[in-house]
Amino acid sequence: MVFRVSIVLLALLVAAGVLAPDAFNASIRSVLAPTLAHAGWLYLLIVFAVLLFLLYLCFGRFAQLRIGGDDAEPEFSRLSWLSMLFAAGMGIGLVFWGAAEPLSHYLHPPEGLAAQSQEAARASMRYAFFHWGLHPWAVYALVGLAMAWFQFNRRGRGQISDLLEPVIPIRHRRWAGPAVDIAAVVATAIGVATTLGFGTIQISAGLARVFGLNQTPALQLCVVAVAFVLYMASSLTGLHRGIKWMSNLNLALAAALLAFVLVCGPTGFVFETFTTTLGSYINQLPNMSLRMAPFSRDPWVGEWTIFYWAWWIAWAPFVGSFIARISRGRRVREFVLGVVLVPALMSFLWFSSFGGSALWAQMFGGADLAGALAQGYEQVLFALLEQLPAARVASIAAIALLMMFFVTSADSATLVLASMSSQDRADPPLSRRALWGAVQALIAVALLLAGGLDALQGLIIVAALPFALLLVLVLVALYRALDREHRERQRLETRQRHAMQRWLAREAAD
Repeated sequence: MVFRVSIVLLALLVAAGVLAPDAFNASIRSVLAPTLAHAGWLYLLIVFAVLLFLLYLCFGRFAQLRIGGDDAEPEFSRLSWLSMLFAAGMGIGLVFWGAAEPLSHYLHPPEGLAAQSQEAARASMRYAFFHWGLHPWAVYALVGLAMAWFQFNRRGRGQISDLLEPVIPIRHRRWAGPAVDIAAVVATAIGVATTLGFGTIQISAGLARVFGLNQTPALQLCVVAVAFVLYMASSLTGLHRGIKWMSNLNLALAAALLAFVLVCGPTGFVFETFTTTLGSYINQLPNMSLRMAPFSRDPWVGEWTIFYWAWWIAWAPFVGSFIARISRGRRVREFVLGVVLVPALMSFLWFSSFGGSALWAQMFGGADLAGALAQGYEQVLFALLEQLPAARVASIAAIALLMMFFVTSADSATLVLASMSSQDRADPPLSRRALWGAVQALIAVALLLAGGLDALQGLIIVAALPFALLLVLVLVALYRALDREHRERQRLETRQRHAMQRWLAREAAD
């Protein structure tokens, strides 16, 4: 039922976006505006609470519990594990926003700061760290750890509805369970297709800028077609081959591009930016986490922070499901540090390199990156690379990296969608993976041609509100499950200790 209903709902949403894009956009905006205006505080509180809960799990009494049981061993090396979760979680977004977001905040800063000032530059980097740092990965980690625990420790089916069992044990497999699973599948499919659409736009922009091609719908269709062939080939080869290999290759190419910008760009400025911004980020983390603008009515928080938080929450079922599938055998502490801290530090270094270089070029290098930003966010990365040596080679590498992140995101989503829409615990059949791969490509193509990507992006933000409330239930359910496991282990250790004491007492008596 989950599979059939999800397909029907997706078909209806895409038909509305294609056949009546103006009316569809207007209806979504009419719901989006009040959601951001009146429920923004809820997003901030819930995400901050999730981060605090993950810190408690990392350093509290559950830290040594192991996903899959005491005898479980990790299926992947630590490097492969980190590269896969990083590629699925944020890869293409970092490439898209790495230079564009800090530059945008510098030109249109938060907190009432003067545009293009030193204070605006500092705030631009701090908020880039904030939006791509600990908070989003904490959301992913909560859902991922909960799904992994219920799947491998409690023999669950690997579906979102399994997480409701400790909270509503009687009804979670009746109407509430399928409803949650359907919502998760639809949100995942739309979110991934929308992201693939925006990735297509940036890849097309890079091809047009580097090779002089016309940025037409035909070029975008070619990009989607090539990506479809690649991610279907990767997905159908399985988790241990195609997806793992592509993720490792992704990480290597991303590291090479990062090293190129570090060496050829303003290296000293980048590391100074990293150090200064990391300090101010840590110092102002609670303030930024709970910052609203009730007195100034500044829309910046809603347009950026709340938008991002809703986006991460809406993506949590997809990324969490994928992280769960690759994390068997990890201890809770290792899981939290690996999923939250390590990717956040990688994001910090990435934004310091690309965002710091973009700010340096705009402020001190005589470049007009603001003009590129006015043409679209997707233009900033290539405008920045044009300021460096071997700009053409670097731009081609950036296009290749975007395509690879496109592929890894899509093949991960194909596997997750097939699993989430199946009742079986085993890996989904190839036919269902192939079907979901085709569905993602068709949604992206249809909405690119109809101009409906913005509307579906807004729809994801609205849909994130019930998922935000679901996060609270997941938090409570995970705590109860871990507490139960911890108490059972304590009782077992107590019985073993008492048995040993009785045996020693008998030996002493004899």
